[in-house]
Amino acid sequence: MQFEPAVGVGLRHPHYKDALSQPPALQFVEVHAENFYMDGGPALSLLHEVRQRFDVSIHATSLGLGGEQAPPATELRRLCRLVDAIDPILVSDHACFAWHGTDGQRLHAGDLLPIAYNDHALEQFCANVDSVQQVLGRQLLVENLSAYLNWPDSTMGEFEFLQRMCERTGAGLLLDLNNIFVNAVNAGLEPQLEVIRVIASLDARHIGEVHLAGSTPQPEGDLLIDDHGTEVPEPVWRGYEQLLAVLGPKPTLVEWDTQLPTWQVLLEQAQRARRLLRERHA
Repeated sequence: MQFEPAVGVGLRHPHYKDALSQPPALQFVEVHAENFYMDGGPALSLLHEVRQRFDVSIHATSLGLGGEQAPPATELRRLCRLVDAIDPILVSDHACFAWHGTDGQRLHAGDLLPIAYNDHALEQFCANVDSVQQVLGRQLLVENLSAYLNWPDSTMGEFEFLQRMCERTGAGLLLDLNNIFVNAVNAGLEPQLEVIRVIASLDARHIGEVHLAGSTPQPEGDLLIDDHGTEVPEPVWRGYEQLLAVLGPKPTLVEWDTQLPTWQVLLEQAQRARRLLRERHA
């Protein structure tokens, strides 16, 4: 049987027509969960139509898995309802916190905020992931974060923390290579060496999906922002080749969220990932 790598793209509103009218050239698409938290309407109807052509991965941004309290019950109910309706192949969120306050009055920060990597945070994180997986009735993937500050009370590295979480909860890791690249640039590290170091530290069993993305170049000395606004840069492609060599083929998604290109340009990025997957398999 011919090996067919699972490759997809992030599906955004301007590309719906192309995705539904052109011959399928992808194995799956990924959508942001919060764009479909409604009881009906055209957006949800379109997503059901997309689901008839593609497998769908649901990527959430609002659970705040790293918070001191469990994710808000309302957010979890909305996600669960969407998952039940669409039956996605993957469900994911981020290693971050986002909420402050009590259930009676909780405010969302409007951003994905970094967490400390220590034993106390790990206990709460695992409890939150467990609660989400129990409600969903399926595995959750957790994405490593682009972070623009580090907490001084961290006692372990980011990927030691995430892999310990995977071992304790049965969750998986959504490995975003661009986030590793961005963090390395902002920390003054050599990005290619940092990507190689991280990949060498990972257990392939934990990796459920890989994200590839690009960031708009900034003047030297400025923070590099993970805006998903350009094609995947060459250093990230080289990191992906290293990942395939060390960890093997994984479902792979190309993200592009701002300054959106044409559908054809997005497909070309996905096709490059598929070629690399096939070459590695061969």
